[in-house]
Amino acid sequence: MSYAIVFPGQGAQEIGMGKDFYDSCGVSREVFGEADEALGFPLSEVIFGGTDEELTQTAITQPALLVVSIAALRAFGEELAARGKELRPAFYAGHSLGEYTALVASGVLCLADAVRLVHRRGQLMQSAVPAGRGAMSAVLGLGIDALADICKEAGGVCSPANENAPGQVVISGETKAVERAGTLAKERGARKVVPLKVSAPFHCELMRPVADELEKEFSKLEWHDPSTPIAANVDSSFLRSADAIREALYRQTYSPVLWADGARAMENAGVSLFLEFGPGSVLSGLIKRICKGKETRTVGKLADVAKAIEAVEGVPS
Repeated sequence: MSYAIVFPGQGAQEIGMGKDFYDSCGVSREVFGEADEALGFPLSEVIFGGTDEELTQTAITQPALLVVSIAALRAFGEELAARGKELRPAFYAGHSLGEYTALVASGVLCLADAVRLVHRRGQLMQSAVPAGRGAMSAVLGLGIDALADICKEAGGVCSPANENAPGQVVISGETKAVERAGTLAKERGARKVVPLKVSAPFHCELMRPVADELEKEFSKLEWHDPSTPIAANVDSSFLRSADAIREALYRQTYSPVLWADGARAMENAGVSLFLEFGPGSVLSGLIKRICKGKETRTVGKLADVAKAIEAVEGVPS
């Protein structure tokens, strides 16, 4: 049995997140300082004292979540080391943006490069589709295969973007196509269709130009093989090389995030405990639905660290 560490994506952000780590932990404070320097502007000030409107800009949200998650992880790692133990998860994984956080955790990219990369990713995503042309909706009560057929029937650019848990799928694409697919989904038995407030239609074919631009950004960076395998969003495989990671991240940009498959793959590989680092508990809630009976812990506040360490110490080796 083993444990895995997971990182949230967009939507988990909140003003003030990570402030207690910044105030109390030198290793966490260094993370915020390094990010501010890498970006050339005070990201930490936006995180701690900005407005919701500022923080929810995709180009700000993405580096902000990465930084807060890594700050929490490093505080945890330092406390673990103080107890004479090593940080040794079986896997890292993250939801969409969170997969980039996993790259820092596993040593694939340095923090400064990753922060600049996801800032650029956010800029590209935000500008890829004119306002009003794209949309996303959460569909409850239908599976991803049924929704894939419905999206094809709806016409235009529309496809499943996330399978977050059984019966919880997000669709993405051109606004009219997503609306038609939502209507069809209700007719085919969906319990609920909820339009999402997003700045762009993520993880669909409209994002392919973003993937091409990101690939150019990838080539400018120094990549390393991961110290710990990463469970991929695109196909739930375990990524063990830098080349495989770059290819998976390219596809992830315009392909669905198969979070449920990834969680099950980690469970089948022996994971009995999932630790979520970063604000909120969205992924922990999803994992409880996907992996029945498995233990989860969230580390979004400094006070969460001790309980998470107790949970790790309780995992049979």
